[in-house]
Amino acid sequence: MQAPELRPEHTNTTQPSGRPRPVLMIPLRRCGSHALRLRLNQNPAFYSPYPLHIIDFMPLLPGYGDLSQDENYFRLVVDVIGLQAASMVKWKELVFDPVEIFEALRDQKRSVHRILWELLLRTGERHQASIVMDKSLDSVRYADELMDLFPDMLFLNVIRDPRAQVASMNRAIIHDYDARLNALAWREAHEMAQQVQQRWPDRVLSIRYEDFLANQEAVLRRICSFFGISFLPAMLDVTHSAEAQQISQLSALWESNCFPPLMANKDKFKQQLSLAEIEAIESICAEWMQQYGYERMTEASCALDPAQIAEAREASRIKRLQAWAQLKEVNFKDFILRRFRADYLAQLATKNSA
Repeated sequence: MQAPELRPEHTNTTQPSGRPRPVLMIPLRRCGSHALRLRLNQNPAFYSPYPLHIIDFMPLLPGYGDLSQDENYFRLVVDVIGLQAASMVKWKELVFDPVEIFEALRDQKRSVHRILWELLLRTGERHQASIVMDKSLDSVRYADELMDLFPDMLFLNVIRDPRAQVASMNRAIIHDYDARLNALAWREAHEMAQQVQQRWPDRVLSIRYEDFLANQEAVLRRICSFFGISFLPAMLDVTHSAEAQQISQLSALWESNCFPPLMANKDKFKQQLSLAEIEAIESICAEWMQQYGYERMTEASCALDPAQIAEAREASRIKRLQAWAQLKEVNFKDFILRRFRADYLAQLATKNSA
């Protein structure tokens, strides 16, 4: 895939206010996003903290009522800051004062995204970065609002073979435990990414994770050029990343992030998925696989009906409950940290419905 033509605005990596330029990585988790984020973070001009995944907060928004009311908006500010505090990976040496954040934002357009990005921009400023990126890939859903809030925003669109990505999603407690459901999520995410690409073609750089595996330097150079920052050889050695070492110990999903990625792993899905699962994924994602240059292994002739989808969702729900129980047994740190965040969101939902 070719990088979009770089327009003059890419040479200016800060907003008119002098703040870091915002970037959103899109469109779906388990695409190799941590591998990219951790390497880019080796560049002092770039900073991307562990993502807050604001999508999990969105169902709570109606409970805050009219955000033009100061009390409601201040409550939202407090709770978004609380979400950062409840995150699995803390933003070190940063304490946000909700009163200060509220006063800074009270006369601007009010939005949960504006609050989140105020925290991100302040974090980027603390690290003296000219680029700050949110790795909350699912926020592709809110691209219109984000571009309204930040007209100079850039998007890093990370594409991964849907078979490999779904195989990874199948093992993640944040996704479904069914290849067909995860393939549907993959397709929907890339449909949204394409809409962003079509609306703002000069603001989107699309890369394939497999190309990164094959030549890390070439892909990182493309990304740095798109962001308007210099490529540094240090970005190729993630073993010096303290965060990579930290998160690799927190969750089995991240344990490989402190090592160089292996090209051989791009076909690991062949051992992780059954042929029937591969055909289902290829059937659901056939058009996109052709567009992105992924060769199919099957006829891709499966069809899904609503009854099958409903059955798959129920089976996935049961498997997720089992996965939580298993996680508690095999990695108590991962379990407790994930439950703490989930409990925090549940408490907010209860409080807002009272």
